[in-house]
Amino acid sequence: MSGPLPVELALCAVQLDIVWEDRPANYARAEALLAPVMPPPGSLIVLPEMFATGFSQKVTATVEPEHGPTATWLRDLALRSGCAVLGGLVRPGLEDSAMGRNELVVYAPDGDELARYQKIRTFRYTREFQHYERGRQISLFEWGGFQICPLICYDLRFPELFRRGVSLGAQMFIVIASWPAVREDHWVTLLRARAIENLAYVLGVNRAGSDPYLDYPGRTILIDPHGTVIADAGEEEGTLTAPVRRDVVEDWRREFPALMDICLDEV
Repeated sequence: MSGPLPVELALCAVQLDIVWEDRPANYARAEALLAPVMPPPGSLIVLPEMFATGFSQKVTATVEPEHGPTATWLRDLALRSGCAVLGGLVRPGLEDSAMGRNELVVYAPDGDELARYQKIRTFRYTREFQHYERGRQISLFEWGGFQICPLICYDLRFPELFRRGVSLGAQMFIVIASWPAVREDHWVTLLRARAIENLAYVLGVNRAGSDPYLDYPGRTILIDPHGTVIADAGEEEGTLTAPVRRDVVEDWRREFPALMDICLDEV
């Protein structure tokens, strides 16, 4: 007698060439990229960090109210597509009204909010920490049979954040980013490392193109729990679509139970 079918989730990542500080143009561009590849209902659609404006340090150009235009657009996409939708946006700071919060939000197909996460490690090198308040807590959500932990860009350099996620049950990590071309090798290497050490899928969703300050390499990639790159969107604007299977995570964690040796008091 055959057993139950493996749990499989379709992913669709949008590698956007973001128009600088122009929300309507970026919504339209994302819609155009999704139109020919719209995944089936129940999939997970992912857009990059600050996809509606670019990684601008001008908070007055990026910040939006609680139910602002980007949140509304993401929620509407979830309702129309029948998919869960994850994307980056900026909300007003809690501690200082002049600052923002670099966040991501996830909406279910019924419009309910599945998760919200605020970037914990703000990028000191570009003085992001002077414009965007740091988050404090990891966030997980369940979708398509997976426990998923989303993170943002610079968070990738801090393995302890991923350990927190895996200690809470994460089987997949999603990292949305505006990661520059000058450090492309770091992007790929660190994504693979996070997959290997946590025995988890890792999806890194980066932007393409350029802004007034930096060039971006694209390289949205999906990595399996063994550290193998199984899909790569390349350098140009486009989409990456690929399935993931929960049994791949579960089987490898049973065969190679390294996670059982994590000292949780050290995470």
